[in-house]
Amino acid sequence: MQDVIEGRVWTLGRDIDTDQIISGKYLTIIDPDELKKHVFEIALPEFAREARPGDIILAGENFGSGSSREHAPQAMRAIGVGAVVADSFARIFFRNAINLGIPTIEAAGVRALFEQGDRARIEMRAGRVTNLRSGRSVEFPPLPHHLLDLLEAGGLVEKVRRELAARSAGSGAAP
Repeated sequence: MQDVIEGRVWTLGRDIDTDQIISGKYLTIIDPDELKKHVFEIALPEFAREARPGDIILAGENFGSGSSREHAPQAMRAIGVGAVVADSFARIFFRNAINLGIPTIEAAGVRALFEQGDRARIEMRAGRVTNLRSGRSVEFPPLPHHLLDLLEAGGLVEKVRRELAARSAGSGAAP
């Protein structure tokens, strides 16, 4: 994870549920390359075709509501979303995204500052999201250190792998 994330913004409204992120009909897909073809298929039909790694999803209140399916953040990770910033999140989506290594920032009032295609600058430790076109910004409480550590590692699985490898190396045991 970078301390400063910059990218093109894709805007969404409020109450974007996990079915709008990735439709339930794709829940049998486990191949990330296939899954990313369908991300935001209904809410932003052009997204899967035009998104570039590092692009930022920006939304209103209650992003990621609905079912707790991990496919939603998995699809966003597969396509290379650099961060998700919203006025508020469904808690389980927030945690699933962080566990998969996707910077997920709750910043009340952020959606009102951006239009589709603007560029955003996110300062993770300073707690600020800035619209690079208008210069307007909003502050957010920086994520706690344990969540920043998860993001730094690339997600929960990678963090545990590193810790186990370090523990094995320290004990002299084979991994």
